[in-house]
Amino acid sequence: MSFTYVTASVPVLTSVSPNSGPAAGGTTVTLTGSGLASTTAVRFGATPATSFTVVSDTHVTAVAPPGTGTVQITATTPGGTSNGLSYTYSGAPTLSSISPNQGSTSGGNTVTLTGTNLTGATSVTFGGTPATSVTVLSATQITAVVPAATAGPVDVTVTTPGGISTLPKSYFYVSPPVLAGVTPPSGPLSGGNTVTLTGTNLVEATAVRFGATPATSFTVVSDTQITAVVPAGSAGLSSVTVTTVGGTSNPVSYTYLAAPTITTLVPNQGSTSGGSTATLTGSNFAQTTTVLVGGAPTGFTVVSDTHLVADIPAGAAGPVNVTVTSPGGTSAPAVYTRVASPNI
Repeated sequence: MSFTYVTASVPVLTSVSPNSGPAAGGTTVTLTGSGLASTTAVRFGATPATSFTVVSDTHVTAVAPPGTGTVQITATTPGGTSNGLSYTYSGAPTLSSISPNQGSTSGGNTVTLTGTNLTGATSVTFGGTPATSVTVLSATQITAVVPAATAGPVDVTVTTPGGISTLPKSYFYVSPPVLAGVTPPSGPLSGGNTVTLTGTNLVEATAVRFGATPATSFTVVSDTQITAVVPAGSAGLSSVTVTTVGGTSNPVSYTYLAAPTITTLVPNQGSTSGGSTATLTGSNFAQTTTVLVGGAPTGFTVVSDTHLVADIPAGAAGPVNVTVTSPGGTSAPAVYTRVASPNI
């Protein structure tokens, strides 16, 4: 009887994918190489694979057993045992915080996740929606770009080769603010007056701006109301906006008004008995709220931005000041003189 001796080559491993997994094992890896058709064992360090399947002479799949640290994967055939490839058992990730923990429903902002065993993170989700991008900074820190979502709290979950960790209801999507109006809608160039902004989603306000200029100060009264001290500005319309973590609101209009000026007063004198009118010529009369004659309010009619007719009330003989007041301020006085009727 004769025997034929067959020389079997030693298997060679060139790659393993994935090359890491959880300490609990259970990950299916694919080994690539040569001479694998007659594989009789696959080991992770000294521990046999939970199971393995020979796919071809160049591929074997194996289920990782439990383990710790970094081990060498080897394949054994009748020809011998292969070279080793590194496989790392990763600890399960844990999340401890997210900062900032709120943002706009439109997403796009970057948050930082802090925890442990975050190396190799493969995904971060917000309420089940994947982050736009994920960057692993270290084993304890990840940055993620938040996806868009509807308003409200969501779970944040990170997945690594070592497992999954979730921070329940840890990130809050905030709706952008909406402004409905500003009262009063105008004021002096010097600012300093207080206005009330009304709208919705205002409670998280971080800034109020008149054009590009921040309000001198502001107070959030409620989710629907803010009071703000107006900064100085130039004559004309200005767009008022509110910014929150949810974004920047639509603009509402506020008008900076120059103070009225009086250039002529015709006539500039009359009887002490009153009952007459005087025509004021000047500028910035359109928004007039008060006309004072000798310090007392009187009736008036705004004809145009440059003309105003004021009632002259009765009073003692002598000169009195006439002033015009609007949201833009009070004019310099013009002088009206009451003249006593002659005695006969």
